[in-house]
Amino acid sequence: MKNLIIIVFGKNEEILQTLKRIIGGTNGWQAIIHQDLATCKEYLSNYPSDILLLSSGLSDQDETEIVNHLAYLDHTIGLIKHYGGGSGLLKNEIYSLFPDLVLNK
Repeated sequence: MKNLIIIVFGKNEEILQTLKRIIGGTNGWQAIIHQDLATCKEYLSNYPSDILLLSSGLSDQDETEIVNHLAYLDHTIGLIKHYGGGSGLLKNEIYSLFPDLVLNK
């Protein structure tokens, strides 16, 4: 299974911890949580990651700024706007970015 680094950016601590648990429960997937825009942008700039997952509680300005930041990265990163819907939806959103993972499950 391909290892995935998933950056989760949001403001609701309880939801972020739930997402981290769900993501980390899949072999080879790692969630790195950020609640601060500047810290998240810095991390994305310095550490290649596979997915940026936007979670709840972000202002429109924060969401726009972090999405625009992706264009300046030296590497391609997938974007998921996940605002709920359960673990099944979350995993399907991830698999839609990496369909080859479905075959390797």
